[in-house]
Amino acid sequence: MTKSLFIILPLLILIQASCKKDNTPDNSGTVTIDNTTLFAQTYYVYGFLFSEGKEVSTLDSPPPDITVDSDGTNLLLQANNLKNSFYKAGEYPDASSAETAYKNLTTASIPETNWLGLAIPLKKNQVWIYRSGTNHYAKFRIISTIAEIRSERNYAECTFEWAYQPDGTLTFPGK
Repeated sequence: MTKSLFIILPLLILIQASCKKDNTPDNSGTVTIDNTTLFAQTYYVYGFLFSEGKEVSTLDSPPPDITVDSDGTNLLLQANNLKNSFYKAGEYPDASSAETAYKNLTTASIPETNWLGLAIPLKKNQVWIYRSGTNHYAKFRIISTIAEIRSERNYAECTFEWAYQPDGTLTFPGK
């Protein structure tokens, strides 16, 4: 019995230690957001929160940094803060060029006057920089967009690759 305890006890400790989750949010990835409106006592949509690396609803606290929408002609990203939060770093003729530019964007210096209130018009193969209300930054590359009428409403969908800089600098880590 004692011999089996010496084998089982370390094995149980090892299993317990290996089951711990890492709650650190992702700082990069690929995500798709859309403007599907949902209802639960009030209307809401899902957007993306860079600091937590996940989709969240406009009813959550904190709410999403960005949401996608359509003005009937163009797709756009809007920010949930009171500052101009978007800078278009470039627009490219194909996915390969956009991906290369995105990967090579490791640091940026953007004059205050060049920030925009909306990322519009949003198109695939663009590279953008986002500035949060607390001056934290993310870069993202538009992979694909969908703009169409669904349920008699302008539907907007955007898939993008992103990297968030949690320390508040405009120096993005490489993958």
